[in-house]
Amino acid sequence: MKNVIVTGSEGFIGSHLTEFLIKKGYNVKACILYNSFNNKGWLKHKYNLNKNQKLEYIFCDIRDSEHMNNIIKKQDIVFHLASLIAIPYSYIAPQSYIDTNVLGTLNLLNSALKNNVNRFIHTSTSEVYGSAQYIPIDENHPLVGQSPYSASKIAADQLAISFNKSFNLPVSIVRPFNTFGPRQSSRAIIPSIISQVLLNNKSINLGYLDSTRDFNYVTDIVEAFYQTSKSSKAIGEVINFGSGYEISIKELSQLIMKIMGKGLVIKTEIKRFRPKDSEVQRLNANASKAKKLTKWKPKFVGKKGFKNALENTINWFSKKENINFYDNKYII
Repeated sequence: MKNVIVTGSEGFIGSHLTEFLIKKGYNVKACILYNSFNNKGWLKHKYNLNKNQKLEYIFCDIRDSEHMNNIIKKQDIVFHLASLIAIPYSYIAPQSYIDTNVLGTLNLLNSALKNNVNRFIHTSTSEVYGSAQYIPIDENHPLVGQSPYSASKIAADQLAISFNKSFNLPVSIVRPFNTFGPRQSSRAIIPSIISQVLLNNKSINLGYLDSTRDFNYVTDIVEAFYQTSKSSKAIGEVINFGSGYEISIKELSQLIMKIMGKGLVIKTEIKRFRPKDSEVQRLNANASKAKKLTKWKPKFVGKKGFKNALENTINWFSKKENINFYDNKYII
């Protein structure tokens, strides 16, 4: 039985991954950002563990190198998901993104090296590519930091690669394209649209409508992390995980309203737009490398798969006990 640590375990993807690993029988150490409220994020929901399963909560901060060094001792695999991810806030407080995404990652890499971990799975993002210069985007596509967030992730990715090349740390970089599903932040585009349709009767407010994204259901991305950790061929590699299905924000909002049986007016608000040269116009993944190096087989693929995943997400957000987790003033 393997001992694994998940940083960012209390978040959207991290909580799903933690749940998945527990069910697989791993001993999971859930690293949660320390806060005075003892808030475990999405991990506040209790899991039904059998006698062979173990979940340990650890309040920590990846910016503290000594503390992380102690936490990572005797861990076989590090799943590193902790990160500041909100693009709009990165325009306001870029230093915090360097401190967490870059220096925090450096602390974890050093700790993993000192403790001889068997695998280090680092989380990247499709935002590192900027607007697509060719389609579909493969791992050889140029990296372009069009926001302080994406720049910080490029730096973190390069640090992870350097530790593999310089010190032979068994690093793999998972680069998921836009992930969605239950528990995602209401500031993300799909939960934002769903929540606004649920709460409004006449219109919804969005930003730029023509950009396209390659959306992927969270359970498929969790499977990507798992399969990467099991593949020796993935060591030292950067791997895209995406469906290859592309849809514009306008088409997305229309599809969501159709599924939900509502026809609301779509309004655009200037305050929701990114700075002109920072907007990523198009993302579409080439995931052939993932299929070659891992056994990743996404279940929600193509137009039909995407629609099914959207329906799952809409059903989750439509339940009162779930939407109540969100503050309405941050939705509309």
